[in-house]
Amino acid sequence: MELRQIKYFIEVAKREHVTEAANNLHVAQSAVSRQITKLEDELGVDLFIRDGRRVRLTPIGEVFLKRMEYALQVIDDAKQVIHEYTDPEKGTINIGFASSLALYILPTIISAFRREYPSVNFNLVQGNYYELKELVSRGKANMALLAPVPTKDKQLIGKVLSTEHIVALLPLNHPRAKQKTLKLHQLRTENFIMFPENYILRDMIIQACKQFGFSPNITFEGADIDAIKGLVSAGLGISLIPESTLVENLPRGTVRIPVTEPVVTRTVGIIIPEGRELLPTEKIFYDFVIDFFSRIERFQN
Repeated sequence: MELRQIKYFIEVAKREHVTEAANNLHVAQSAVSRQITKLEDELGVDLFIRDGRRVRLTPIGEVFLKRMEYALQVIDDAKQVIHEYTDPEKGTINIGFASSLALYILPTIISAFRREYPSVNFNLVQGNYYELKELVSRGKANMALLAPVPTKDKQLIGKVLSTEHIVALLPLNHPRAKQKTLKLHQLRTENFIMFPENYILRDMIIQACKQFGFSPNITFEGADIDAIKGLVSAGLGISLIPESTLVENLPRGTVRIPVTEPVVTRTVGIIIPEGRELLPTEKIFYDFVIDFFSRIERFQN
């Protein structure tokens, strides 16, 4: 089994088309087909089901793909380790992040870090809560910033950095816009704007509402926090969103109101893999992030 064969296999699996894979690899289609055939002959199984020019993975091919993606990540990590050990302050950090952390928390952390380590590069990957856990578990990245922080996942180590409140965002002309606080049950008849299904923040809000005997009437969904805020600004409904998404970024025509009874909060933190060492540059960043939030907490207290 050759590294070239593995790379060809992964590219074909991603594109489900040999010609497209060959074009992206800048090699002849015949070369890709030949290497895939050799790989299947060596393994003694069919990795693909052929359907004209298109292909799709067999069940065993799907298993093989997951293992080979992980293997390539290990190889890439090994190359990066060698490079970073010569100068860990010039390495690259691969990090996932949740969209709700992209407006304030993530830029604040990276900006502070780059002041001390200006030569470090970042490769940022956005995803929802479940995608980020999978990203780190499968070795696509060695860390991710997300909320809430998983603390019982055997494949991950979750470090809580802070806790933040979920607040109500209302149009400025809303009848309750002048209230200093809102009780959750006061919103039972409202039209809610939320993240789509499979977003953890949506699940948290729905569960909080159900504790007060109602299910929120969801009229609009947005996978991007700015889209949600824009819909509220247009007067199309209300939303419950993390307070950090409104720091220096309150949309025009809206008002932010704290929610009481219950106070809804979420943890914010960073996850790394259990049993897999961080790369040298990543270790510097991980320690920096923990110290950064520790300093903020001491300052606030």
